[in-house]
Amino acid sequence: MQELVPEEEHDRIDINPIGFGDPIRWLWMGLRDMASQPLISLFYGFSFWLMALILLAVFKSNPEYTLSAVSGCLLVGPFLAMGLYDVSMHMARGEPPSMGSSLTCWESHLKSMSMLIMVMIVLELLWGRASLVVFAVFFNTGGMPTTATVLEAVFNPQNWEFIVAYLCVGGFFAGLVFASMMVSIPMILDRDTDAITACITSLRVFVEHTGVSLLWGSLITALVVLAMLPSAAGLLLVGPWLGFASWHAYRA
Repeated sequence: MQELVPEEEHDRIDINPIGFGDPIRWLWMGLRDMASQPLISLFYGFSFWLMALILLAVFKSNPEYTLSAVSGCLLVGPFLAMGLYDVSMHMARGEPPSMGSSLTCWESHLKSMSMLIMVMIVLELLWGRASLVVFAVFFNTGGMPTTATVLEAVFNPQNWEFIVAYLCVGGFFAGLVFASMMVSIPMILDRDTDAITACITSLRVFVEHTGVSLLWGSLITALVVLAMLPSAAGLLLVGPWLGFASWHAYRA
């Protein structure tokens, strides 16, 4: 008789061990994928750059709408990322990638992607509200803080207590978003899993490999910050590069 495998054991997702040298390898593999698909990479790089330019324009002209613009980017960004993952996935399987496949790969995962984006937007709203609470606790401005007053306070060394609290709150939510999304989107594409399972698995990866995950997040942050200068033009290269590298991080 064939031995029956318990359902929970059959569905278990095992996490591979990773080391501190792996993030550099992921970046190298992502760079290799980008070089092998220059036209697709340029399209996605331009898309990320355009989103950054829109955010900068909104921030300069109407800062009160910055949060709305960020929410719009959160709606588009995951689909762009999934397109890059689709390209790397096909190359890893020895299949020729295509622009058409990368642009439509989300269609069969729309339910899971919608739920994942909803989670991201809720976390962003909580992050924004917590930041305003921190600002209100440390400053009596007589009203809701604007983007300009927040920046003025952040860059004022005399407000070190506020800066520490603001960075702690921001770091917590940034870490939570990163931990939840680190492998969620490529996992949905690769395994067609639901958003909750993908987020839980991503959190497991972060908890079991916290040091490597923090290193990976730091490298991503550093590259994105460098790409934003000047005028976010560096995203033309860094955007697709990190997208391809993130797929290899997921596979590892």
